[in-house]
Amino acid sequence: MSLSTHPMPAHLPASAPPFTAPEYRLIRRDGSVTPFDQNKIAVALTKAFLAVEGSSAAASRRIHETVAELTDRVVTALLRRADSGRTFHIEEVQDQVELALMRAEHQKVARAYVLYREERARERQRAQAPSPAPRLTIRQPDGSTAPLDLDALKRAIEAACAGLEGVSAEPIFQETLRNLYDGITSEEFALAQIMAARTLIEQEPNYSFVSARLLLGKLKREAFSATGFVRETPDYAAYFPAFVRTGIEAGLLDPELARFDLARLARALRPARDDLFQFLGLQTLYDRYFLHRDDIRFEMPQAFFMRVAMGLAIREVDREEHAIAFYELLSSFDFMCSTPTLFNAGTPRPQLSSCFLTSVPDDLDGIFKAIKDNALLSKYAGGLGNSWTRVRGLGAHIRGTNGRSQGIVPFLKVANDTAIAVNQGGKRKGAVCAYLETWHIDIEEFLDLRKNTGDERRRTHDMNTANWIPDLFMQRVLEDGDWTLFSPDEVPHLHDLYGTAFAEAYRVAEERAARGEIKVWKRLRAIELWRRMLTMLFETGHPWITFKDPCNLRSPQGHVGVVHSSNLCTEITLNTSDDEVAVCNLGSVNLANHVTPQGLDHDRLARTVRTAMRMLDNVIDVNFYTIPEARRSNLRHRPVGLGLMGYQDALYALRLPVGSDAAVAFADESMEAIGYHAIAASCDLAAERGRYPSFEGSLWSQGVLPIDSLERLAEARGGLDLDRSSRLDWASLRERVRTVGMRNSNVMAIAPTATISNICGVSQSIEPTFRNLYVKANMSGDFTVINPALVRDLKERGLWDEVMISDLKYFDGSLSRIDRIPDDLKALYATAFEIDSSWLIEAAARRQKWIDQAQSLNLYIATPNGRALDAMYKLAWHRGLKTTYYLRATAATHVEKSTLTATDGSLNAVRITPAPVPSPEALACSIDNPDCEACQ
Repeated sequence: MSLSTHPMPAHLPASAPPFTAPEYRLIRRDGSVTPFDQNKIAVALTKAFLAVEGSSAAASRRIHETVAELTDRVVTALLRRADSGRTFHIEEVQDQVELALMRAEHQKVARAYVLYREERARERQRAQAPSPAPRLTIRQPDGSTAPLDLDALKRAIEAACAGLEGVSAEPIFQETLRNLYDGITSEEFALAQIMAARTLIEQEPNYSFVSARLLLGKLKREAFSATGFVRETPDYAAYFPAFVRTGIEAGLLDPELARFDLARLARALRPARDDLFQFLGLQTLYDRYFLHRDDIRFEMPQAFFMRVAMGLAIREVDREEHAIAFYELLSSFDFMCSTPTLFNAGTPRPQLSSCFLTSVPDDLDGIFKAIKDNALLSKYAGGLGNSWTRVRGLGAHIRGTNGRSQGIVPFLKVANDTAIAVNQGGKRKGAVCAYLETWHIDIEEFLDLRKNTGDERRRTHDMNTANWIPDLFMQRVLEDGDWTLFSPDEVPHLHDLYGTAFAEAYRVAEERAARGEIKVWKRLRAIELWRRMLTMLFETGHPWITFKDPCNLRSPQGHVGVVHSSNLCTEITLNTSDDEVAVCNLGSVNLANHVTPQGLDHDRLARTVRTAMRMLDNVIDVNFYTIPEARRSNLRHRPVGLGLMGYQDALYALRLPVGSDAAVAFADESMEAIGYHAIAASCDLAAERGRYPSFEGSLWSQGVLPIDSLERLAEARGGLDLDRSSRLDWASLRERVRTVGMRNSNVMAIAPTATISNICGVSQSIEPTFRNLYVKANMSGDFTVINPALVRDLKERGLWDEVMISDLKYFDGSLSRIDRIPDDLKALYATAFEIDSSWLIEAAARRQKWIDQAQSLNLYIATPNGRALDAMYKLAWHRGLKTTYYLRATAATHVEKSTLTATDGSLNAVRITPAPVPSPEALACSIDNPDCEACQ
């Protein structure tokens, strides 16, 4: 059966391209191109099975069914990997056949197939005499053809390799040749070079820079042509004004940008910084951030950073001076703004804020207004956190109709579907997290929202969920006491209370329920509910564990409201009410750029934080607000969230294993420094621009800094086991804050940095190394990720070779079972599941004492069990953490290994794919799920 008449396999996605022979072609080893015929795959598979299993009637029937299934798998894999020209190389097809056999555990057949391929390769090598390079033509976008200049191709690859250690142009050139054919399109030709370099990244990390430079060449051709430079190659100084003009004409840039001194800004651009990009970072920008018209990118990297800088400096008095300062910070990767800021700065609709928090009221108009607000906020790339605690529970009385409530779940289903419908301007899925306090009568159904079983009408598979837990519940768990659930319409005051006031009001409510004064309530053992929380967290990744009382007791803004929830990624803790939707504006310091082997570079860090805080404060005034409640809140309180990324890279530079007292001490020292400089910078801005309007009565106005607010939590709990030491001059800063004031009600929050860390080429947020070698999948494709610091160390010790690469793949990027690696490197490069999560909690606790908001803290557990989970989350509570984020367990991950040797001699990388049941790893944005990037 030919390919053109074969139906599309049923398991292919509906969006797959039409499955017709003319669109899919096969590049043979001699460079000729023929129609792709899947029947030949079936024939090859059948021959392999017959050679191993024989040709009896029973075997033939079994082989026929197996071959049909495997052929569909191979075709599916090829279609998903097809380039824009719909071509496959014969070796790629054979690789996929081999991989399908191994995945289906037909080891004997796979071995026979591998041996057959190797023997055929040796035969071809013996038979082939050296021959001149084929004469090929390239097809231009206008349909014309021209001879393909292989000498120019070699020069371009050599230029991309220039100055990089450990790379060579020849293997890239040969791999590119292997994928060329006569009449190849210019787009395919450009991609062939990039993909050829990508295949070598696992052997040498510097090939990531080569791939980025080759992609940059492709981008230059697009951008220069789109801005009017059809037959010339301008420098950045000539290109930049044309870029601004093109963007304004296309309606994609704010016309106000044309009023900047563009010549001065163009002279400030640093073209050499284009070479700082690794492939993943530049590809991410190319796919999702750079401005484009008719799918043609016309924004170059340094123009991108200057565009963002101009957008943030647009209301400064000396706009050019500040734009250049902002540009310097961004283009050096010392600091990076969050994704919404990068998307929208300098555009006609500059929605630059990252996170929005709302509290949903208990009436129909209010509920659907909250859902509409979600849609409007999500439209321009905002991430959402909703508190649903006020909405009455299942069975509660509805006075207007004299009926009974269906509870919160049906409304959560609507909110879930709204997040999918309004997909952040078509750039990524909407993202929302629903929070519920532990005493709500619907808490048990809330825990089940992400299950894959049960009534689908009461499931929200696309919505994140989180428990908002009061300290009293944790105390009841510790003492194995009872816990009572209520409907909030009968105890509305509990929502706004915390600490001892909440505990007293809750006890009164329990007494009222016992007397029959409350109609809807339920009593159960606190520890049973706690165990169910942990069970569902492990099984579904949700709801997350967050703590209400630390968030409120330590909030600088307790005088004007209550923190009712966190945000999408659990790092924002701001007040919400019916009149105010909390807004936070995020960015992250690249800690890796601020350490030397001797320690923190405090001077550079101070300069970075000072400029970064000005950029974040400017977001508030420049921002485009989609609802008035968000504008009111942001201008009144002016909160920002300065965080960090590259923490693991900093530890590598300092030679500190994550699982060590020294690393915990560094977490303390580095966060103290960032916090000190952030508070000082906000104080400086207050002196220049004025205090934020709700400053009076805040903890800041009382001289109570984040380190001081720990005492409020310790007093409420009767003690707090946490190191309180400090290194810097807090007394002088405390007095200055009290007398001068603060520009921002909140200044610190550590977000996941899922995407911006990729742009900068550093480790995400405060995350430990996930794997030392793996394949990362995101919206821009599949990317081999290898730990360059590890490779450098192994090279220095003479241990980096193909065997080591193979061992890393076999052991899932772990060093612990590779005997020839020294113990000091095993400790330094221990991966996330090899580290006891108590080290991560201890480090987070030492950071939390300096942070006025919270941090996105992921926890890992290699061998999950109830006792371990219980101890982990109780430790987080005991240490005073405000929130936790994803729980990840190895049991929920399926790792595919391949020892197939490609034609270039490299081994295919380990690919981490989710198990059939969604797992925390499969969903967590820290593993770079692009659907959960709203924070960063």
